[in-house]
Amino acid sequence: MAFGRGASAALTALVLAAAVPAGAYEPDPVSDRLDDIADSTDALNREMNRMLAEVARDWHGPRDERHLQYLVWDKVSGRFWVHHIERYAMDSPEVERLPTRRYDSVYSGMPFWATRVVKLFGICPTVKLNSVYVGSDKLGHFVGQGWKFYRRWLTTHDEARAAEQSAYTERAIFGAKTTGVYSNGDLVANYEGYRFFRALLEDDVVPGRPAMFRWDGAAFVLQAPFDWRDYVNAYWDEGIDISHYDRLLYPHMRTRLLEYCAQYAQQPGRYTLPPAEDAALKRRYAHIGLIDTGELRLDRLCAGGGAAQATAH
Repeated sequence: MAFGRGASAALTALVLAAAVPAGAYEPDPVSDRLDDIADSTDALNREMNRMLAEVARDWHGPRDERHLQYLVWDKVSGRFWVHHIERYAMDSPEVERLPTRRYDSVYSGMPFWATRVVKLFGICPTVKLNSVYVGSDKLGHFVGQGWKFYRRWLTTHDEARAAEQSAYTERAIFGAKTTGVYSNGDLVANYEGYRFFRALLEDDVVPGRPAMFRWDGAAFVLQAPFDWRDYVNAYWDEGIDISHYDRLLYPHMRTRLLEYCAQYAQQPGRYTLPPAEDAALKRRYAHIGLIDTGELRLDRLCAGGGAAQATAH
């Protein structure tokens, strides 16, 4: 039987989806972005610090730093598709989320062969963390893929080499192969998660801050609290640090993003980044495999009549 482009892509997506556990897969980086929601940094800090304190409280045995890091991973991430801290962000009444519904998302109305697994699984919630709009999936990347990044780094002490596998996962089952989306934000969250696992026991991973845990001669003590502000920045936000879309999804996303030019015109600051901050973040993450997608940022896309194009649609 011969398949056209759409049918072939759909079949591939179905095969791949069968291998991926069900759950929300991609965030919606632009819809309902003008809504004001409460910043959940304090609530998510409390939850992370509660779990870290439990690891210290339950410690038994001699000093074993690698085992401590493993126990932290197991507590905040675990072996499930939706990681513990991610699940908290998705479900807790203490965390306010954007009201975007699956069928009102930026992907709605697009053909299945373009969106693939996103069409099947829908979108994940968006929360505000350190004043940044963040998909809840980024918290899972932070603790899950960040742990894997850290373990790779242990073998080489070379961040760029450890980042290569993160970039591969975005090209494969966790990204473009199943959704058409290569998420720069995922790669940033992976890298910052690696820094978190180092900061458990190393001073100055976060400049000026001591390691979170210290050994007191009989057990580990949580001496410095975790703070999401040490890790989350504007490059976690896929409405600013736009993802790269493959050839099937790109034209649909570009057309759809143009429809948000009217919203952009109302509050451009919610879609843009000061040039100095943008340049600093670009330098910070130059070695982790980000793809430049500046042409899709709304400040550029909507310039020169973009809003008029959107109205015409």
